[in-house]
Amino acid sequence: MLEQEPRDSAAPDTDSGPARLDAVNRQLAEAYPELSPQLKLAAGYVLEHPVEIAFQSIRKSASAAEVTASTLVRLAKRLGFESYEQFREVFQSAVQAGPVELSGRASQLRSLASQTDDQVFLDVGDAAFDNIGRLFTADNQQRVRDAARRLLAAEKIAVVGFRDTFACAYHFAYVGRIAMPNIQLIRGQEGGLLTELAPFGEGDVVVAFGFEPYCAETMRALEITRAAGVDAIVVTDTMRSPLVPGATITFPVANATPHFFPSILSAITLIEVLLAECVAFGPDDLVDNVASFESRMRAMGAYVEQG
Repeated sequence: MLEQEPRDSAAPDTDSGPARLDAVNRQLAEAYPELSPQLKLAAGYVLEHPVEIAFQSIRKSASAAEVTASTLVRLAKRLGFESYEQFREVFQSAVQAGPVELSGRASQLRSLASQTDDQVFLDVGDAAFDNIGRLFTADNQQRVRDAARRLLAAEKIAVVGFRDTFACAYHFAYVGRIAMPNIQLIRGQEGGLLTELAPFGEGDVVVAFGFEPYCAETMRALEITRAAGVDAIVVTDTMRSPLVPGATITFPVANATPHFFPSILSAITLIEVLLAECVAFGPDDLVDNVASFESRMRAMGAYVEQG
């Protein structure tokens, strides 16, 4: 239980702000399933509202989390911090740059459609701009760089995503393989999940996508690869996701939408950013691979030329 004796601090002074915050978030995510109800409320609020934790008073944060201020203090001390203020400083140093300002674009969208009664169109547009804006933050920029380094250093890369996130996994694998042929899409069809993942081990990376409701196959894939020593890069909707424990790098992406299923827009955008980072900072071979792929496709008549 988190109330018991404290561990060493998750936030050494030598780490950068985003790295320190990642360490805190990983500790909370790992411990979350075993927390008491009150500490779950506190930890859940901390994981999902880093900006508010950074700048709100402890009383306001406690009220929003529906816990007492002493619960937040207890949570901070359990993580090895001497005080709540020291704990909050981690969030303040990490949240150096907020989301990219897209409210102007959202306002333009609403203005363009204001002469209609199509509220669904407006709401989907507002949600899309907000989701993308939340992706482009200073802490995510550092995570993208770290993830790109791991992908470039990996011998083999497995990509996992089922049901609603299969489109994300497929897009990552299809586009990524153009530059990095060591990427493999895991389909897990006809009970073949274990067979497909058997070749992966230490020195490899698995990229996994999963939003609530979380797929049992994705959880199983992460269990198999974790046991084999594969590093995991997880793209999910919250740090409370069951996909987070054991992950090397986690990207919690916003997926709010008035649609009946979670939006994958932020995840697709993240894929494009990750792969662009790999090509930009990877070896020249990656650029050569892209050029070679395009030449083969044109030679096979895969593209229709403009008249």
